[in-house]
Amino acid sequence: MPSAAASAAFVLPPEQDPIAQLRDEFAIPTNKQIGATAVGAELEDEPCTYMAGNSLGLMPKRAKKLVQEELDVWSIRAVEGHFDHPYERPWVSIADNVTPLLAEMIGAKEAEVACMSTLTANLHLMLNTFYRPTKERFKILCEAHAFPSDQYAFASQVASHGFNPKEALIELPPRTGEYSLREEDILDVLALEGESIALVLFPGVQYYTGQVFSIQAITKAAKEHGCICGWDLAHAVGNVPLALHDWNVDFAVWCTYKYLNSGPGGISGLFVHESWNGQPIRNAGWWGHDPVTRFDMPPTFSAIPGAQGFQQSNPSVLTTVALLGSLQVFKEAGGMAPLRARSVRLTGYLDALIRRSRFWVPPSRAASYTSARPSVTIITPIGAARGSQLSLLLLPTGKGIMQQVLQGMKERGVLGDSRKPDVIRLAPCALYNSWGDVERAVAVLEEVLDEVEREGVAANVVVPAEEKIRSSVQTTVAII
Repeated sequence: MPSAAASAAFVLPPEQDPIAQLRDEFAIPTNKQIGATAVGAELEDEPCTYMAGNSLGLMPKRAKKLVQEELDVWSIRAVEGHFDHPYERPWVSIADNVTPLLAEMIGAKEAEVACMSTLTANLHLMLNTFYRPTKERFKILCEAHAFPSDQYAFASQVASHGFNPKEALIELPPRTGEYSLREEDILDVLALEGESIALVLFPGVQYYTGQVFSIQAITKAAKEHGCICGWDLAHAVGNVPLALHDWNVDFAVWCTYKYLNSGPGGISGLFVHESWNGQPIRNAGWWGHDPVTRFDMPPTFSAIPGAQGFQQSNPSVLTTVALLGSLQVFKEAGGMAPLRARSVRLTGYLDALIRRSRFWVPPSRAASYTSARPSVTIITPIGAARGSQLSLLLLPTGKGIMQQVLQGMKERGVLGDSRKPDVIRLAPCALYNSWGDVERAVAVLEEVLDEVEREGVAANVVVPAEEKIRSSVQTTVAII
C-alpha cells in the first residue's frame, strides 16, 4: 500500500485535478488485449497500466475519428478533397491545422515551424543546412551513446565533408560511475574547444536515462563560442515546456508519436529560428515553394519564408490529422504549464513509492553493487532535470533480471518498455495516466522482484518477438 505521506505529498484530489478527466479521451488497451496472463478473470477487461508513452503514446479517440473522416472524404471526393473538403480541412493546406498548435507546444512563431517528414530525414535536412564545416571549425559536440539514428546522421554528415568522424565528433560521456551528463562538463568542453566546434547538438531529453538538458543555458554558451546549436526534441516535445524562439535555438527536430500521441510512424516536425530567414534551401522540394505559384509549376524554386520553405513533399493527411486529434486534447488541457505541473506530481509519486521498496538501492551504490539479490535503482536525475520518464536500473546488472521483470510486469498488466541490457523505462503521462496507475505499477514491480528473489533468475525467460524489438536499440526505425 502507498504511504499516506507520499500520497499526501503528490496525489491531487479530484476537485483539484481537472486534467484527470482527459483520460477518457484515450483508448487504453485492456489487460486481455495486451496478453496479461497473470491477472484475475475479473480484471481481464479492465484497462492495463500503460507506462510506455515515452515510446508510443496512447491513441486519442479524436485521432481515430479524424482519420476516419479523411478516409470517408477520400472515398466520396477523391482528388477533389485537396480543395473541396466537407470538414473545411482541404488537403492542400492540411498542415495549417496543426502548425499553430505545434508552435504553441514548442514556444515558437508559426513561421518557425514545419510539420513534415520524419525525424531523421528532418535531422539530415538541418545538418545539410547548418553544418558548414571549415578547416578550422569542423567538429560536432554531442553526447556519447546518443540514439543510434543521431549517431549515424552525425558520422555520415561529417564524412560527406571529408572529415574523419573519430576526429570530428566530440562525444561527451557522463563521468565515471555516473549516469547523466553534467551541464558544467558540456560548458567546459565548449570553453576548451569552442573555436573548433561548428555545431552543438544534444537531445532535449536523453532517451535512455530520461535526463532533461538545459536547452537555454547550453544554447547560450554554444552561441557565445560561435557555434550553431540544434536540438533533437523527440523525448522533450509534449513532455516538458519549451521556449525555442526565446531561447534563441537555431534549429530543432522531433517526432510526434511519443508524448504527442500521433500514432506509430507519425509525421514529424522541425523548427528554424526566424533569424535564419533567407538561408538557402539546399534540398528543395515543391511543397516548400510559395503556395501562390506552386501549382503554376515554375522552373525556379521560390521558398516559403521560414521553416516551411524546407518542406519537400505534401504531408500525409492521415498522419497529420492523427496528430491534430492529440493536439486538440493538449489545447483542452491548457497547454504545457498545467500538464508539466501534473507530470511532476505523477513522476514524483512514482519515484517516492519506488524508493520505499525493500529492493531499493541508492543510485550512488549502483555502480559498485555486487550482491546477487535483485534490486532496483533510478538513474534519472531529480528535480528539473527529469521529465515524465524514470529509468529503472535492475541490479545486479548483466544477469538477465531486467528481461524477467519486464515480462513479469506485462503478465500482470503493466506495460513499460526497456533498453538493453538492464533498464526499464516507466513514464506516467499527464494526459492519461492516473495516480492508481502509479500505485499499480510499483506494486507489480515489487511483486515481480519478490518472485525473482524467491525463485532466482529464470534460465528460460521467453521474450516475445515484439518485446525483443522494443527492448533493442532500434536502428532501422527510429523508436527512440
